[in-house]
Amino acid sequence: MMKRILLLSAAVMGVYPLVKAQSVTYNHDDAKMNQITVMEIGSGGLTPALYYTVLHKSYQKSASSKNKLAFRTTAGLNLYAQVDDAEALDSALNKRAKIEALNVADRSGGVLDLAWVAESGKLNSKMADFERNIRRVLEVGGTANEQEHWKEYYNVYQCAIKAAQNAYMPNAQRKKEYLCIYADVARKNETLILYIVRLSNARKTSELLAATNNIESHKAQIVRNALSRWRDAGWSTSKHGLEE
Repeated sequence: MMKRILLLSAAVMGVYPLVKAQSVTYNHDDAKMNQITVMEIGSGGLTPALYYTVLHKSYQKSASSKNKLAFRTTAGLNLYAQVDDAEALDSALNKRAKIEALNVADRSGGVLDLAWVAESGKLNSKMADFERNIRRVLEVGGTANEQEHWKEYYNVYQCAIKAAQNAYMPNAQRKKEYLCIYADVARKNETLILYIVRLSNARKTSELLAATNNIESHKAQIVRNALSRWRDAGWSTSKHGLEE
């Protein structure tokens, strides 16, 4: 570490004389000064005159009147006249920015989706009822294709809910969308319940008919037994008559 410090000190001490030996020289050039003066503030004259007369005559005539100071002054006056308008515009834009910030907060959704906070409970509950009834389709005798048909409706409503949550719209409008989805789910769920009841009744009817067909018919046996008893009674009567 000490060696590094010594080497750095030696390097600085070696460079210092070189820096100290440098100096600034100043060589005045009248032609260049006049050129800059005429160009910037329009005073003085272009030299050498012969050079500008021969090679830049048009510039020589208008250089003084077209100096930068005149343009700066004109631009400054024009800009000063616009200060009030600029301040008024800035004030209006700031007010509008505040309004738009509130609009963005109101329309961004996510954690600021107050409509979902208010309506999510009953909408999720109705979606759960709808999903539960869809699972009952197979239980009451429906087919897999029929159940898939109702699942498609469930997926449509799920997609609609996500679209409303991600949409850039005010909370008031988003609440209307949630209520519309809820009404649609409720109507479709009622239709599904009627369908399940119909399937259940059809299944029970089929089971009753099948049970009725499986009951053995004893009518023929009853007739044979009755005929046999009638014959026995007839033979008994005949025997008693012959014996007498």
